[in-house]
Amino acid sequence: QVQLVESGGGLVQAGGSLRLSCAASGRTFSRYAMGWFRQAPGKEREFVGLISGSGETIYYSDSVKGRFTISRDNAQNTVYLQMNSLRPEDTAVYYCAADLGGSAYYRSPDVYDYWGQGTQVTVSS
Repeated sequence: QVQLVESGGGLVQAGGSLRLSCAASGRTFSRYAMGWFRQAPGKEREFVGLISGSGETIYYSDSVKGRFTISRDNAQNTVYLQMNSLRPEDTAVYYCAADLGGSAYYRSPDVYDYWGQGTQVTVSS
């Protein structure tokens, strides 16, 4: 069992920055990949990025590449999403998720085993 708790969401003006955190408990954190997703009202859950267990491999969606940075601290059982140059279209509930199996289909929310409760990010224009 893995428990995930996100924090750090809030309201920010366009062009601003936020850093989300996702604290994990349960199984050995460094053994599994962690993904970030987001879901805006009326839209499907969208892949944002993924970081491998070691932190050596990171993938981003095209919509956030160059603006968002994923990192992890395995000693603190925490993964981060640094979001810079935020845009109104980044407004969504952001979720972290754990992929215990290391699926190649990491862009699909279906392959993730555990999810956090989500944190709201609102970017005003």
